[in-house]
Amino acid sequence: MTATLRAGRVSLRVEPASVLLGAAAWAAALAVALYAVTVGDYPMPLSTVLDTLAGDGTLLTYDVVVRNRLPRALVGLLVGASLGMAGMVLQRIARNPLVSPDVIGVGAGASAGAVVMIVVVGAGAPAVAAGALTGAVAAAATVYAIAARGGFRGYQLVLVGIGVTALANAAASFLLTRSDRYAAKQAATWLVGDVAGRSWPDVLTVAAGLAVGAPMVLLLTRHLRLLELGDDIARALDGRIGTARAALVASAVGLTALATAAAGPIGFVALVAPQIVRRVLATQAAGLLPVAGVGALVVAAADLAARRLFSPDELPAGVLTAAVGAPVLLYLLVRVSRRNG
Repeated sequence: MTATLRAGRVSLRVEPASVLLGAAAWAAALAVALYAVTVGDYPMPLSTVLDTLAGDGTLLTYDVVVRNRLPRALVGLLVGASLGMAGMVLQRIARNPLVSPDVIGVGAGASAGAVVMIVVVGAGAPAVAAGALTGAVAAAATVYAIAARGGFRGYQLVLVGIGVTALANAAASFLLTRSDRYAAKQAATWLVGDVAGRSWPDVLTVAAGLAVGAPMVLLLTRHLRLLELGDDIARALDGRIGTARAALVASAVGLTALATAAAGPIGFVALVAPQIVRRVLATQAAGLLPVAGVGALVVAAADLAARRLFSPDELPAGVLTAAVGAPVLLYLLVRVSRRNG
């Protein structure tokens, strides 16, 4: 069942089941993130956290909650939402469930760019984020330029992306072998992905990507539906579909790049989140709100589990998402292989 909201000449199709799933996912993600703020070396009741957020805390609780734990929780939520949306856009454009930013090389390009800035330039955090953004854009442009020659087919996109990923990972590994211990430790975050130690500038970085990317994807939703019909039909219905596709790819790359610049390449979230939504709703087209909510929930839950399962030690959140995402990728490969005979 679909409802249509109209405001003047602008209309928006809304599916109640999709909205319900999105609201439930966001509520769960916020609950997990809020609980994560209460636990750690200095545990505190939820009431103390809420009082601190309301401005009634002590200097100590302010330092723990606002300066340390809250940025980490917010970066996890925003990074998950960004990666979920980016994966949804690319999978629907390519009409292939295997296509996601980390599979087609965007995350690896961002990692390589960040490692170059750390190891070669010795730059600080803002320049490292700029390097990650540049690497992601360069990788995406390379993949797009090569894959577009064959009509932007899903499998061609995956194969080109695997090549670019291997090249970027090889470059990053080579640089690490030539770096000192301090630089290698600093660069490790950019190879795995983690939200530990994130600060408010990281929150602003990924929030800026969402502020631009999410509205762009929402405005181009109609074109996204046309692209799912195939290039020939989409071109017949809208002669400017090439421009719309380029804008959608740019939005997905921007969301991924700024999320990676804030937390490193947290793998498989972009791949898994749209698949969860598709299966829960039993639909081919995952919507923007539920995918963002599920992505936020996945990263928030992975970070909390990484902190608590091996306490007092912590694992990077990217390790847990990879441990869960890799079997999902294998499942999708087998499923697609069987479907194609």
